[in-house]
Amino acid sequence: MAPSVQQPPRERILDTAYELFSRHGIGAVGVDRIVAESGVAKMTLYRHFPSKSELALAFLELREQRWTRDWLQREVYRSASTPRDRLLAMFGALDSWFHRPDYEGCSFINTLLEMPQSDPLHQAAAQHLAVIRAFVEDLARQAGLEHPEEIAFQLQLLMMGAIVSAGRGDREAARRARPAAERILDRA
Repeated sequence: MAPSVQQPPRERILDTAYELFSRHGIGAVGVDRIVAESGVAKMTLYRHFPSKSELALAFLELREQRWTRDWLQREVYRSASTPRDRLLAMFGALDSWFHRPDYEGCSFINTLLEMPQSDPLHQAAAQHLAVIRAFVEDLARQAGLEHPEEIAFQLQLLMMGAIVSAGRGDREAARRARPAAERILDRA
């Protein structure tokens, strides 16, 4: 969604950063580009976000809301009615995402790879991935699976591997990962 000049400046800045950081990564996008594309003055940006890191942290929060909660979780609940089926529906959701022309990869994974472990952005990205894992664990628990935490770790590994594979061009990665997810669930 392109920012609108009718939006308040903070929202325009954040929407612009969202689009740019999602597509190009946090490190590759400078403040000057965000200022130019959002149509705000640099001082306005710094009044709302005292540093690029603060803006990037806000972007990761917004990504969790838009991608994890508004899209992934909603899609999983829309696609399946039982907790076990919802665990598998995640791979269907990923598959549809991978086939979209605007597929941009996972901002949380990209940030983990881009930033050193000591960086607050790396730590924030890891926390946002933990939110996804907690969602998977909750579904595993609802499905009555033994060791739901371990199941969540295993399924998230498959999901992240599929995301990375899609990023290198394998748009069928979620379909390839789903049978492994089924085997994990069958053994649980």
